[in-house]
Amino acid sequence: MPRDTRKITILHSNDMHGDFLAESREPGSPLIGGLALLAGYINRVRKEEKTILYAIAGDMLQGSVIDAEFRGISTIEIMNYLAPDVATLGNHELDYGLPHLLFLEKMANFPILNANMYIRKYHKRLMRPHLVLSVDGFDVLFIGVITEMVLDQLRKDQEIATFITLEEASTEVGKICNAYRDEDIDLTVLLTHIGFESDKKLAALLRPEWGVDIIIGGHSHTILEKPEEVNGILIAQAGVGTDQIGRFDIVVDDETNSIVEYRWQLLPISSSMAEPDQELQKYIESFKEAVDRKYNTIVCRLAQKLTHPRREEETSLGNLFADIIAQRAGVDVALVGSGSIRVKELGPLVTLGEFRTALPFQEPLHRLTLAGAQLKRAFQHVMRPENRTGEGECFQVSRGVKAVYVNDRKELQSLTIHGRPVEEEGRYTIVLQDYQYQNPENLGLSEQDWTAIEPPQIVATSDQDVVEEYLRAHQNLNSAVEGRLEYR
Repeated sequence: MPRDTRKITILHSNDMHGDFLAESREPGSPLIGGLALLAGYINRVRKEEKTILYAIAGDMLQGSVIDAEFRGISTIEIMNYLAPDVATLGNHELDYGLPHLLFLEKMANFPILNANMYIRKYHKRLMRPHLVLSVDGFDVLFIGVITEMVLDQLRKDQEIATFITLEEASTEVGKICNAYRDEDIDLTVLLTHIGFESDKKLAALLRPEWGVDIIIGGHSHTILEKPEEVNGILIAQAGVGTDQIGRFDIVVDDETNSIVEYRWQLLPISSSMAEPDQELQKYIESFKEAVDRKYNTIVCRLAQKLTHPRREEETSLGNLFADIIAQRAGVDVALVGSGSIRVKELGPLVTLGEFRTALPFQEPLHRLTLAGAQLKRAFQHVMRPENRTGEGECFQVSRGVKAVYVNDRKELQSLTIHGRPVEEEGRYTIVLQDYQYQNPENLGLSEQDWTAIEPPQIVATSDQDVVEEYLRAHQNLNSAVEGRLEYR
């Protein structure tokens, strides 16, 4: 007898980061990305396919002036128009604070899932953990997962907790599958925001009896040619922004509820693939017009375009920001989180909107004093290979710093400041953004290290203010990659 099978299409995005507007790579070339074109493609597939779901794996917020100006409200309103069937939390959904996240979650006309954030006192989940979506008689169980590895904002929170490890997250998935997955569930999908490498580790921990079929992830902005398969689970991710979308076309055995055939594609979103949703385009333009009136003024002109292509390496834009912050704080070393710089290039002409997109978070700056041994330990921790996978916490460093790391030996070979070796018992001043100050483990240190020599000081309440004012006062600035961080 022929198998009784059914087909379902799942479209998925992640790390959209307020990437609302289509762009053209070259004059006269097709428009690429933007939510109007993305919506046009999704609308087309919704008409073509009988059974279709669209899911978002976190980080809808942050990355654009429109999002920042309206504190995510504009993004959720626009997402309501896009109408995903389900989404999960990313770390940037908490950038405007937990109370504001809960407000945005109430605004959303679509479910935002998370299974492993808890109210400590009552050990009660903060958000909806799972959802069964039924479309044309096809039942899909979605579970949302994020770990504290990417949710550092919660580490100091006294009211909210999250399971820290992948092992604990996997146990939480098992609880939900044990309680809610039954013979009527045709497909089980984890929506995660923990990074591609962590997705593979999580998949390896999941018991086959729990029946997880697919992990759709985010956070590491990974571009794939095909899904990874670990422990019988397909793992996919769709890069970053709205220039592409992931598409699963899946055939499921109706008797065993198992995938018997699938095709996955990472499809470019361009005007050659779909007609833009004109109504959504008008809606986005209404936000853009309001923002342009405020942010289309010129901050400065740089001597040339500066770039920040990868967070794992020294960049010309990162060097400029680190140098400005070091000068303001009057320190030996500025450590600027690479992830706090949200663009790949800036300049030469820099508008207020472009600058605030590049450095959006407005973090306080903390000045600390460390012993040379602590500073070496920090560079050893940050430069280790396993931190340079796209999911670690990497840094840009200020002028005068020279750190040499030997990959084969996994060893910091040397660390000098202005040509002089860092001495174990020496005293050195550093400046950190608030996110890194609140999470010293990102540097392989502890809170005790911050206060061991003398109390820390806040030297500015906003890194964005510091850099913006410097740029306004200095025209034709230049910066280059100098080999401040060297790997051998």
